[in-house]
Amino acid sequence: MDSKKIFQELYNASSEDDVEKVIANYHSIFDNSKNWRPLGGNENNFGVIENQQSNPIAALIEKITNSIDAILMKKCYEQGIDPRSDEAPRTMEEAKQQFFDRPQDWDLSGSRKAQAENIQIIADGPKLTPSLTIYDNGEGQHPHNFEDTFLSLLRGNKNEIHFVQGKYNMGGSGAIVFCGKKGFQLIGSKRYDRSGKFGYTLVREHPLTREEEKSRKNTWYEYLVIDEKIPSFETNGMDLGIYNRRFETGTLIKLYSYDLPSGSRSVISRDLNQSINEFLFKPALPILTVDTKERYPKDKNLERDLYGLKRRLEQDDSKYLQEHFTEEFNDELFGEATATCYVFKSRIDDRSVKETKETIQREFFKNNMAVLFSINGQVHGHYTSEFITRSLKLNLLKNHLLIHVDCTKMDYNFRKELFMASRDRLKGGEESTELRHFLARKLGSSKSRLSQIEKRRKDSLSVDSGDTKQLLKDFTKSLPMNSDLLNLLDQTFKLDKKKDKPKNKQKNKKRNSHEEDEESFNPQRFPSFLKLRAKNDGEKEIAKIPLEGEKNILFDTDVEDHYLHRIDEPGELKVAFLDYRNNESEGGDAPGPIDRIDSLLNVNKVSPNEGTIKINFSPTEKATVGDAVKIKVTLTGAGENFESLFWLKVSEPKKKKKKAPKPTKIDEEELGLPEYGLVYKEEKEHAITWETVEEATGEPMDYNNVMYPLAHGNTLEKIYINMDSSVLKNFKSKYKRPSQEQLEIADRKYIASVYFHTLFLYTITKNRQYEIKRETNDGREEPVDVGVETYLRDIFESYYSEFILNFGGMEELMESIGE
Repeated sequence: MDSKKIFQELYNASSEDDVEKVIANYHSIFDNSKNWRPLGGNENNFGVIENQQSNPIAALIEKITNSIDAILMKKCYEQGIDPRSDEAPRTMEEAKQQFFDRPQDWDLSGSRKAQAENIQIIADGPKLTPSLTIYDNGEGQHPHNFEDTFLSLLRGNKNEIHFVQGKYNMGGSGAIVFCGKKGFQLIGSKRYDRSGKFGYTLVREHPLTREEEKSRKNTWYEYLVIDEKIPSFETNGMDLGIYNRRFETGTLIKLYSYDLPSGSRSVISRDLNQSINEFLFKPALPILTVDTKERYPKDKNLERDLYGLKRRLEQDDSKYLQEHFTEEFNDELFGEATATCYVFKSRIDDRSVKETKETIQREFFKNNMAVLFSINGQVHGHYTSEFITRSLKLNLLKNHLLIHVDCTKMDYNFRKELFMASRDRLKGGEESTELRHFLARKLGSSKSRLSQIEKRRKDSLSVDSGDTKQLLKDFTKSLPMNSDLLNLLDQTFKLDKKKDKPKNKQKNKKRNSHEEDEESFNPQRFPSFLKLRAKNDGEKEIAKIPLEGEKNILFDTDVEDHYLHRIDEPGELKVAFLDYRNNESEGGDAPGPIDRIDSLLNVNKVSPNEGTIKINFSPTEKATVGDAVKIKVTLTGAGENFESLFWLKVSEPKKKKKKAPKPTKIDEEELGLPEYGLVYKEEKEHAITWETVEEATGEPMDYNNVMYPLAHGNTLEKIYINMDSSVLKNFKSKYKRPSQEQLEIADRKYIASVYFHTLFLYTITKNRQYEIKRETNDGREEPVDVGVETYLRDIFESYYSEFILNFGGMEELMESIGE
């Protein structure tokens, strides 16, 4: 038997059909049941392997993170450090900084690609079902150690190593179920120090015999041994098609006929590259994706490196982002975490709004993940865009906002209850619910930075509203005010009396220095000052924070917005505890039993925004009325730090306002229904243009569109009606020589029809709690959630509006049928 020849034939096989041909050629070896052992040493491994990642990309990511771990382990051994010892790095980031010279240079394309060659994903075989080889220049394994590493399950052999991602010793097996119909996976490896032989094995799903089918419910997964050991052979290097190098040491794993999602099946170096970037938001090491000329002879860029979605988004020349910022949380609920929000532009370069939206979805939301939760840069779970509309109530940003939540520093006990062991989805437990509510409260509050961005977009749509009251008068003439129809509206819109808001009076209040300098703000690379925006004598509290409440403390500075989280030379904003007192308790102002700020206050730090730094404080459950804490805020600079010292005090909780009783009778002239606004292609008085709607909403507006329903969460706020739609133009064209009165009547009928049909369809859909999904043509395997606004826009464009306009009344419809 030529062990090397068998390996080479298996490795050169480009599909599972090719593997079966190799098996047939060596049937005496592969058909011998003594040459197969169950993966993990247990024939009941089917459930462990099958019940892991539900997504083939997520399963592939586990292979890649194992390769990253292997390279870090190799570097650790090469420096003579026991990876389980106290001398070993405690985090993956520490390991990267300790084991590599100038990893910051990986932001340069040449250095990044050179490092990326140490982890490669190489495609061959059919275009629709390619085979993928994952190569790493890592620690590698001796053949006799395969069964304790590559082929083991649930042993937890990395539990004591802090700087690697692996934990459960099973993630690498999740990809097997996506390897064609047979589960073929080839593993080959040689130890990094060149000691020992090159070993290999073939993993497969065990083919049940007829007798086994009668006695067993499930099959199992198994691996090849020859003469009761992992097959191996001597080698000093092999040409295995790895980009720009021969295989010397390390590991390679070949996944045959891998079942990639349709959106990732074409050129691997482009489409799969994008998906991996999403799931590896901030990997410790760069990676190279490689396709072949045999598969795509006309493609000129078959090798592309990747270094995570974070780098793609935050590079200086990013043309996609309008802005991005980071909020740091230190909260008693979960410990430490950060949330970075990326807001995309509505229009890129010379592309239309529709083209821009499609590009952004393809480039950054290929896997329908709008909120990413990661540990050490690997995404462990996500929310879809429904979180943005339902929880944050930021409907205008639903297709233009991506949020990354870094959970690496969360308290272990909270974090372990947050994610599944498969590391591809969140658990549905208490911790997940609490975190969702926390993020909704912090990121979606009326004073949050995201809400201000949404408000600016909404303000750009400001226009004199149509006479909704007159529409309602006409509509309700024949309806009793306690009718089921109005009750239905009341359930959705809460038809309380709508009082006219007093007009804003111009107040000649004095602007502070920050407001005066806001327009001329000139950001600096490093700060030159930090100034507390409050009166402070160093003894009295500058603010009182009510129990169950919160308080924002603002500072002025001159540093650029991304200073605290930029990749090159970032700064730091520190919040430290100095002193404690409670004059309202016994013992006067003697030091209390605390030595950390998070014993009394939760801290939320926000990235600088045009010279303003905001720190949000809220009392913990341990805080009591009268607790006062002295705080030092430090902003690091280039060789100089800037400090601010002040006191904060915990006060009585605010008294909750009593809700006014709901009126028993509804006045038709004061119904709180959404208003409507008119939209034209060109500028007109008391109206807005198509372009304005497009820029604010990120949705196209042209002759085909009839209306745009503007919602806040589940509340319909305004209906924008397109007065230059083809539907209205076609309706008016039935008049041969229309008078001005006829044209005005046509406009009024159009406005009323669109307004009320939108209103009631929206009301019924929300009231009945329907959820709408739609199949897509962009390669996504599952239907995507569609908001009610998108659904209504679509059906109004699909002949529905033409129908209601031409057959608005039953009499007209019956006459048409009669004719």
